[in-house]
Amino acid sequence: MIKALMKSIREYKRPAILTPVFVACEVVLECLLPFVMARLIDEMDGSSMTPIFKYGAILLALAMLSLLFGWLAGVQAATASAGFAKNLRKDLFYKVQDYGFSDIDTFSTSSLVTRLTTDVTNVQNAFQMIIRGAIRTPLMLVFSIAMSLAISVKMSLIFLGIVPILGVALFGIFFYVHPIFKRIFKRYDALNNSVQENVAGIRVVKSFVREDYEIEKFNKASGEVQADFTKAEKIIAFNNPVMMLCMYVSMFLVSFLGAKLIINTKGSELSTGELSSLTAYGVQILMSMMILSMVFVMCSLASEAANRIVEVLSHDSTLTSPENGLTEIPDGSISFRNVSFKYKARSKRNALSDINLEIKSGMTVGIIGGTGSSKSSLVQLIPRLYDVTEGALLVGGHDVREYELTALRDNVAVVLQKNVLFAGTIKENLRWGNKDASDEELVRVCKLAQADEFISKFPDGYDTHIEQGGTNVSGGQKQRLCIARALLKQPKILILDDSTSAVDTKTDALIRKAFAEEIPDTTKIIIAQRLSSVEDADLILVLDGGKIVEQGTHETLMTHGGIYREIYDSQTKSREVAS
Repeated sequence: MIKALMKSIREYKRPAILTPVFVACEVVLECLLPFVMARLIDEMDGSSMTPIFKYGAILLALAMLSLLFGWLAGVQAATASAGFAKNLRKDLFYKVQDYGFSDIDTFSTSSLVTRLTTDVTNVQNAFQMIIRGAIRTPLMLVFSIAMSLAISVKMSLIFLGIVPILGVALFGIFFYVHPIFKRIFKRYDALNNSVQENVAGIRVVKSFVREDYEIEKFNKASGEVQADFTKAEKIIAFNNPVMMLCMYVSMFLVSFLGAKLIINTKGSELSTGELSSLTAYGVQILMSMMILSMVFVMCSLASEAANRIVEVLSHDSTLTSPENGLTEIPDGSISFRNVSFKYKARSKRNALSDINLEIKSGMTVGIIGGTGSSKSSLVQLIPRLYDVTEGALLVGGHDVREYELTALRDNVAVVLQKNVLFAGTIKENLRWGNKDASDEELVRVCKLAQADEFISKFPDGYDTHIEQGGTNVSGGQKQRLCIARALLKQPKILILDDSTSAVDTKTDALIRKAFAEEIPDTTKIIIAQRLSSVEDADLILVLDGGKIVEQGTHETLMTHGGIYREIYDSQTKSREVAS
C-alpha cells in the first residue's frame, strides 16, 4: 500500500525529504534549551549579571534558530502534502477515466467520489503529520531521554517507566478505533450515494412530494456516520486524561524525588538547575507522546482511506487497448458471431445470448423490444463499453479487441439513453465531438439534428450558456444537441439509444431523412420505442429476453405476424384512439 502511494509523491520528493531534516534540527535545538537553562540557573549567584547576558544570548539564538527550522519544516510539509494530494487525485482520476462501465459498476459512483475527495484528504493530513509529527516525536523522545540520562540516571528511570505505560495505552486505543474507522468509510459511501441520488433527481423528488422520505433516508445515513464517529471519539477521549495523568504523576515524582535528592546529597548528585532541566525534559517527553497519540489516531483513520485509494489504483480495467492495436477502421460493417454477454462473471444468467448478426456498412438498423430486453447492452458492446463474454464482435472486419480503444470509439458515436450536457456554452458542448470543429461545421451538424432552428432563437445563439446537466433546455432540445455532438465525430457507426424519444414524430422523421441524405455511408443503429422511428430501416431487430427473436424489414415482419406486428397494431390503435 505504501509503495503504491509513494508513486504519487513524484516532484514533491525534495520537500518531503527536507521536512524531516528541518524537524531534526528543530528538535536538537529544543533539547539544548533546558540544558543551557540549567547552566544559567546553577551559575546565577547574585553577584554578577554576566551569566544572564551570556546564557541569555545563547538561549535567544537557540530559540530563534529553532523557530526558523520549525517554520521551514512547516512550509516544506505543507508543500509536500498538498502536492502529494494533488498527484494522488490526478492518478485516481486518470485511472477512473480508463475504467470500463463494468469497473465503474464494481466500485459505484458514490464510492469513487468519496475516494477522490474525503479519502484523499485524510491521507494528505496523515502524510503531513507523518513527515513532520512522526519524525519529530521519536527524535524528541530519544534526545530528551538521552539528555535526562546525561543529567541523572536515577531520575531518568521515572520517564523510562512512564513511557511504556503510555505506549500500551496508545496501541490499545488504536486497536479498538481502527475497525470503527474502517466501517465509517462504508457509511460515507452510503451517505454520498443518498446525497447524489437526491440532488440528481431533485425534480422527481419534488414532483412526487417525497422530500420527507429523502430527508429520512439522509438522516439515517448521516446518523450512522455520527454514531460510529461518536463511538470512536469516546474511545479516543481516553487518550488525553491518560496523558495528563502520566504527566502530572511524572512531574510530581521528579519534583519530590529531585528535591529530596538535592537535600540529601547537598547538590552533589543533582543541582537546582539540573532539576529544572529534568522537569523541562519530562514535559518534552510527554508532549512528544501526546503528538504520537495524535499521529496514531490520524494514521488509523487514514490507513483505511489509503487502502480504498490503493484499491482503485491497483484495479486493472477489464477493458484495455492491445499493444500495437489497429488504428484504422476500414468501414462501418458490424458482425456478431455467437455473442453472449453478462455484466458480471459470477452472474448465472446472460444479458445477451447467441447473437448472430451481419450489418453491412451504411445500413440503417432499427432495434425494438420491451424493457429489460438488453437493447442497450447489445449496442454498448460495439464501442467496447463492455466486452463480450463469449463469441466475437467484428467492426470493419476485425475483432473490436484488436483496435486501440481511442481509435474504435472515435469511429463509433453513441448517443446514450441518459443524455448528458455539461456546464458551458452550446459551442463548448458540441465541440466534445470534435474540439477543432469550425463554427460552420457546428451549424451543419445542428441542421442535420434539427437543432439549429431552436438554437437560432436563443438571444446568444450558439454562445448560449447551458447549465450543468442541461437543465435550462427541454428534453427534446437536449437530445438533438447530443445527436449533433455525436455527428461532429464524423463516425463510421452512429448509435442512437432511444435518443429521439423526447422529440415529436415530425422532427424525428426530419432527423432520419437528414441522416439518409447527408451520411449515407455511416452505419446507423436506432433503438426506439416508436415503430415509426425504425419502420424505414434496412433491417429491424426485435429483442426479447436477451435474444433476437425476429429480424427483417418492416414489410417482412408485418407479414410474419409476430411480436413486431403486435406492437405495430397496438401503437396504431393507440394513435387512432388519441386522434
